[in-house]
Amino acid sequence: MTAVTASPGFTAARTVRLGIRRIGFELRQYFRAGDQVFFTFLFPTVMYLIFATIFTGDVGQGPDSVSMATYYLPGLVAGGIFLSGVQGLSIEIAVEKSDGTLKRLGSTPISPATYFIGKIGEVFVTAILQIALLLTVAVVLYGVQLPADAESWGRFAWVFVLGLLACALLGIALSSVPRSGKTASAVVIPVVLLLQFISGVYIAFTTLPEWLQNVASVFPLKWIAQGMRAAILPESFGAAEPNGSWELGLVAIALALWLVAGVILSRATFRWIRRNG
Repeated sequence: MTAVTASPGFTAARTVRLGIRRIGFELRQYFRAGDQVFFTFLFPTVMYLIFATIFTGDVGQGPDSVSMATYYLPGLVAGGIFLSGVQGLSIEIAVEKSDGTLKRLGSTPISPATYFIGKIGEVFVTAILQIALLLTVAVVLYGVQLPADAESWGRFAWVFVLGLLACALLGIALSSVPRSGKTASAVVIPVVLLLQFISGVYIAFTTLPEWLQNVASVFPLKWIAQGMRAAILPESFGAAEPNGSWELGLVAIALALWLVAGVILSRATFRWIRRNG
């Protein structure tokens, strides 16, 4: 049974180099799976099209008011990050355990660190393409005005990177829960959908009961969505948050803690084969 340690003779540089080379392979595998492309890559854009078309009008008052299409955008961006990292990787790795891919890799000199780099690299590339598609649709079809200042895009960047890293590592850890590749979707998707509904992706966060807000605050998606609202919506919208501000410092701390938790959980749970395998 293989723990998450580097293989003998593998230097850190070689591990990273092989991991980067695996990114291309992982991307080819990803885009060959049509169902995965729809439910993780295209799903946020499809949901955005539905919400932005059904719900019209403006939110807010005066010069800081925004269209509903703008208002829903940060939540769907956050949802896309969560789908790519948690749902996409957990199901993908669970299937690879079930079909023997991980067992075959475990018999080669490749280290789990190399495998992780390939998977996380795949998630970053697909998430960047996914968010670019979503933003393009928002601007072209709904006339959404994206932020024009560097500070807002700086916020967008660090929330994106921290959030996606945390979600990817949590996805690796969650892949150990399904007992087979066939049951992976049934185990993972309901959890992901539930968290999206209580974390401010589809429903305004402050309209939820306080106890449900407290539950959502335990998980990273709530903080990713809050950070994306801070990046995309006017500054005045921060007053509508539960504590009356964007609390970006708390967003950074929460995502950093989940990143550390993801490292620990992924290292503790990942095996090339199941313990009962």
